Amino acid sequence: MIEELLPGSVAVVEAHGGDALGDGDPLYPEEEAVIAQAVEKRRREFTAVRACARQAMEKLGVPPGPVLPGERGAPRWPDGLIGSMTHCAGYCAAALVRSGELVSLGIDAEPHDQLPEGVLEAVALPTEQTRLRGLAHSHPSVHWDRLLFSAKESVYKAWFPLTGKWLDFLEADIEIAPGAPTDVAGGFRAQLLVPGPLVQGRRIEAFDGRWIVQRGLAATAVVVPRP
Repeated sequence: MIEELLPGSVAVVEAHGGDALGDGDPLYPEEEAVIAQAVEKRRREFTAVRACARQAMEKLGVPPGPVLPGERGAPRWPDGLIGSMTHCAGYCAAALVRSGELVSLGIDAEPHDQLPEGVLEAVALPTEQTRLRGLAHSHPSVHWDRLLFSAKESVYKAWFPLTGKWLDFLEADIEIAPGAPTDVAGGFRAQLLVPGPLVQGRRIEAFDGRWIVQRGLAATAVVVPRP
């Protein structure tokens, strides 16, 4: 699913259903130490998504190794790789690429359902809420509030490795572009409302991404190409 949203240079591994539960997948000792006190649900998510990440490393010809959380929980990848991971009920995925191919990337998957009451107002700008109402009228089969939330998560995951800073939900104005009326896929642009990262002397002012709704999930991906 997420593989459809990313360039061919990105190695993507996904797991659905029982494969996303993390049963029987070994962890490295360093990883075990990170979740020694975690509840069973967190342990399973942690394990399953790292199994995906190691398979993605193998696709790129990189020896698999531990994936430890760094600052603000962002995964620390082996030298020469950049990547992103996501996990929700019944699904997990990891996407990795060699650092010479892209500057950054972010992926996210969410259950394709309406956001809990009050969440949209906390994460969406008034302009975004207005656009979502228009999309809901023209494309009622998509939960646009959940899709916007996922897009903001992907934007943050692409932003943080470049800046090391927090990006609030309200610091990026995202405009989602649907496909044809029967499509459940499209693109989006996130206009940054704070100074963007400098990449090779060039200020990035917006991130571009793609989205898809499939198999009961809403998924998004952002890639930041090299200038």
